[in-house]
Amino acid sequence: MDGPLKGIRVIEIGQALAGPLAGAIMADMGADVIKVEKPDGGDDARGWGPPFIEEASIMFHVTNRNKRSVTLDMKSPDGVAKLKDLVRDADILIQNLRSGVVAALGIGPQDMTAINPRLIYCSIWAFGPSGPLSRAPGFDPLLQAFSGVMMQTGRHGDPPTFCAPAINDKATAQWCVIGALAALQQRHVTGKGCVIDTSLLDSAAAWVDTSLATYHVTQELSPRTGTAASAIVPYQVFETADSPMVIAAGYDRLFHKCAAVLGYPEWATDPRFARGRDRFLNRDVLIDLMSVVLRTKTRGEWISAFEAVGVPCSPVNTIVELSQTEQFKAVDLVRTLPGSGLPVIGLPISFDGQRPHPQSGAPKLGEHNDEVLGG
Repeated sequence: MDGPLKGIRVIEIGQALAGPLAGAIMADMGADVIKVEKPDGGDDARGWGPPFIEEASIMFHVTNRNKRSVTLDMKSPDGVAKLKDLVRDADILIQNLRSGVVAALGIGPQDMTAINPRLIYCSIWAFGPSGPLSRAPGFDPLLQAFSGVMMQTGRHGDPPTFCAPAINDKATAQWCVIGALAALQQRHVTGKGCVIDTSLLDSAAAWVDTSLATYHVTQELSPRTGTAASAIVPYQVFETADSPMVIAAGYDRLFHKCAAVLGYPEWATDPRFARGRDRFLNRDVLIDLMSVVLRTKTRGEWISAFEAVGVPCSPVNTIVELSQTEQFKAVDLVRTLPGSGLPVIGLPISFDGQRPHPQSGAPKLGEHNDEVLGG
């Protein structure tokens, strides 16, 4: 399978995670992605370990598969000239250098689109291209803190809590790809490229959109609710006789079924619990009652009972438990990188029922200099 982006050439001037992940997504979809790295060490993420495989970190291998690597000294006129030569035939450029750097180097959007008016120039910023923090460094924890995400995560009274996956880097990479694909479609109509900007702050703010809207209406901050949803009850983690599970009875009819499974069908007509608003107002009472009942049986017993009547539920899995589930195996997400043999999560999209396979692993630093720069 060649992929829907076969024939599209992408130049990636990417560091760490957001830019390289955007490039990896396009590469998985068949684009020819040329990764431009600095000669002295390349992408800093190469050293973000241990563990390492072939002298590069696991994260680097995951987010740089299917690419070709060239080294250019962007601080030299020769390096800039060679980059501009690459751009002449490119469709998309992705860069996530700090604000002000591309302009200082003479490789900003105006410089590059003057050379290639069909170029789609994608910039990924930390806090955005303008404003007092435009030149501040941006890493995922900083944006989780700045955006209020940390103050919404965890239980009431907990210190600010970090969400382990790099949610802002990964979301921004996806927004970048969405923008680039939309611009490709627009180019079919206009014949011209486009300048796209997105940032980790944009993505972080998008995570808290409902919370911001709620505050504007109520002038109150939503309390942190730990492993429970803030406004839907019951919609949270519960302990059982052996292991934790989640029950997500988000609608009245689902809660009524849930109550019957728990052995208390009268809760469906109890004025404290009958409707979603009632359950929200009486959350503590209901959760205490449910918690006592759920500890009387094992997780497996409860899941079987809930699934039999269609109440949404799930075990709280470890990464190992996830990898051993039949469902995870059935969706065929795991791909093996050629060369290193590293198992990775593949592109979370299928085309005509086929999920793309990596055609190559992550490149060694400058591995394709002769192939790309030598003609």
